[in-house]
Amino acid sequence: MNQSYRWVIVAAGGLLGCVAIGAMFSLPVFLRPMSQDTGWSVTGISTAMTFGFLAMAAASMVWGGLSDRYGPRPVVLTGSVVLAASLALASRADSLIEFQLLFGLFVGAATAAVFAPMMACVTGWFDTQRGLAVSLVSAGMGMAPMTMAPLAAWLVTGHDWRTAMQIIAGIAAVLMIPAALLVRRPPALEAGAQGEAIADAPQSGMSVGQAVRSPQFVTLMLANFFCCATHSGPIFHTVSYAVTCGIPMLAAVSIYSVEGLAGMFGRLGFGLVGDRFGAQRVLVIGLLTQAFGVLAYAFVGQLGGFYAVAVLVGFIYAGTMPLYAVIIRENFPLKMMGTIIGGTAMAGSLGMSTGPLLGGLIYDRFGTYAPMYVGSWVMGLGAMLILLTFRPFPRRQPEMAMA
Repeated sequence: MNQSYRWVIVAAGGLLGCVAIGAMFSLPVFLRPMSQDTGWSVTGISTAMTFGFLAMAAASMVWGGLSDRYGPRPVVLTGSVVLAASLALASRADSLIEFQLLFGLFVGAATAAVFAPMMACVTGWFDTQRGLAVSLVSAGMGMAPMTMAPLAAWLVTGHDWRTAMQIIAGIAAVLMIPAALLVRRPPALEAGAQGEAIADAPQSGMSVGQAVRSPQFVTLMLANFFCCATHSGPIFHTVSYAVTCGIPMLAAVSIYSVEGLAGMFGRLGFGLVGDRFGAQRVLVIGLLTQAFGVLAYAFVGQLGGFYAVAVLVGFIYAGTMPLYAVIIRENFPLKMMGTIIGGTAMAGSLGMSTGPLLGGLIYDRFGTYAPMYVGSWVMGLGAMLILLTFRPFPRRQPEMAMA
């Protein structure tokens, strides 16, 4: 039962992540139609995304801690309901600040209820093929650019942005709520975790307080912050950047979709390679490559060039993200996976919050996105250098682990 049902957990996590991330990341598609319809500035609408990532950051450890205590199902179910309701309410906002609060704070917080709890849940269901399993869940999240983004683009060509957002809210409710009901706590925790000391031998006696104060946790948080800050601006503003280069909206959104398709292969590829050669080593190489990939966007202006860079960037940035959860599972006890993954997700969300706002400010000030891509390159190099300093916890001797 457990051996087969763990793949149901993977499928449910992939679907939940796809819809949640896709709904939140539909905002870049709505950016110009909203600005033209309401008169709100690009920076102002982009700030809603910044609020969203800040809300994700604030909520990640909270949701993660709740999933450790009560199990992932009630947490993910609550997030699914709140996400759909928040999208529906945001579509009816009459002012920019109202939209920023509804979309930013509530959609962002609800999305956080999916990511950390599901990643923690999946790592607990797998003792082998862990990198592949986490990558498959992440691949589901990576389906968003190929599903939700084109759907949003198609909807705004035939409807006003408010109607389009309401339709997405309905789709989120119909898909996410049933999927959340399939989620179960990992068997080791469900059974009282009598064997947890053996399964988590490296640090089985560690408290949550000790874990969050450890250099290992701080290093992973900092690396994830700069990693996400690296690709945040390019992800959010590339559709708008392509439109400023004269590329039609639907073709510009297809760049986002190509990036997502490449990310599917990246997540699976990095997961398999990480299982074989070690997650940290593969992640370091990925962060270095990501830095130069996002820089390449500054040198393209035609659709073919955008596609080429999107393949590289999508493959790399999407592939690196699941490896953080693998490193965490290798170094911290199962009983606190939600909290620790939530903590690194918090740092990543803070990093993601920088791109929409700074990219919008840069474009409004200079009329070009080039400085944003250069800044992303610098932050990508910083992420790689930080991760190089990570040192795994010392392994205990078997007899000590059994004591």
